[in-house]
Amino acid sequence: MRPRNDLNCGAWDDEYKQRLTLKVGFGQCKGGELETSTSRVLVVEDNEPFRRFICSTLGKRPELHIVCEVSDGLEAVQRAEELHPDLIVLDIGLPSLNGIEAARRIRKLSPESKILFVSQESSADGVAEALGLGACGYVVKTDAGSELLEALDVVLRGGQFVGRRFSGHDFVGDSYAAATQDLQSNRCAQLDQNMEIADRHDVGFYSDDAGLLDDVTQFIVTALNAGNAAIVVATESHRDSLLLKLQANGLDISAAIEQGRYITLDAAETLSTFMRNGIPDPVRFSKLLGDLIVKAAEAVKREQARVAIFGECVHLLWAQGNSEAAIQMEKLGNRLAKRYNVDILCGYSQDNVQGVMDRQIFQRICAEHSAIHSL
Repeated sequence: MRPRNDLNCGAWDDEYKQRLTLKVGFGQCKGGELETSTSRVLVVEDNEPFRRFICSTLGKRPELHIVCEVSDGLEAVQRAEELHPDLIVLDIGLPSLNGIEAARRIRKLSPESKILFVSQESSADGVAEALGLGACGYVVKTDAGSELLEALDVVLRGGQFVGRRFSGHDFVGDSYAAATQDLQSNRCAQLDQNMEIADRHDVGFYSDDAGLLDDVTQFIVTALNAGNAAIVVATESHRDSLLLKLQANGLDISAAIEQGRYITLDAAETLSTFMRNGIPDPVRFSKLLGDLIVKAAEAVKREQARVAIFGECVHLLWAQGNSEAAIQMEKLGNRLAKRYNVDILCGYSQDNVQGVMDRQIFQRICAEHSAIHSL
């Protein structure tokens, strides 16, 4: 292997470097301004010929800009912290620090960076471990010729890619479960330090509508049986199904509706009242929900009345591809919970939604909540 070139992150011959510069915009790790590009990429691979193959493949996508390439895991962590790249193409078998441990550290130092593993490791357990750390994709090196470009496209669109040789394995469920456990631990630690997140603003991620409805039913039953009020902002099918389940649990739901302690709204119609230019308007959101909370609390007719709110407007926004709006609405929900005496449960269901939630969106949503449910 050639000695390290101090000017650039990798040691390339001049002809190859010039050719790559024309395609993806070669960037220095130290000094100088990087050219503007859609996605900035850090390549981490200790095998020089294969590293050239990866960079050549990246060069087929003009929107990609290689900002650095390194050959060991410890430097990968350092460069990720310095550069905060949009994408990191990462090997596992690296000197100094293996790719799994490097990814674990990178997730803490540069959580917004997407990680695509390209490794010789081909065991299902190895893939599960990599995805469980928060990686967005996994390609085995021997399959990279046919799958790397596809993987790049999927990951950069916000999806998760796993090589076709692993079809039939439920890596999504395993990785979300691991991430949920880690995030819940982190959330509890943060709440011990400060109470910036509302006392009760929970989120649930459900593999199907049955799990969602079971959780929401228990949430509403607990509130109404305690003599409190409940507001449900959901789709028509979920409102109808929830009504039947509440009745099956012995609730006199007709009386609760008549008393004003059980209020339901259509999620899509509610969204239309406060969405402006693709994002939730804070003033309209606060006015609509604030008025509803006051109305529901007054119906309880006792001191220290609480209101339970279940909403899936955020789910609709995510399902429509507007994840940023969903996250902004979660932030508004936190403000609402701090101002009023309410318990909030937000629900996301995988039923009838193509693809899976992007790992980074998942983590950002979790960060806005006091507790995380996963069924």
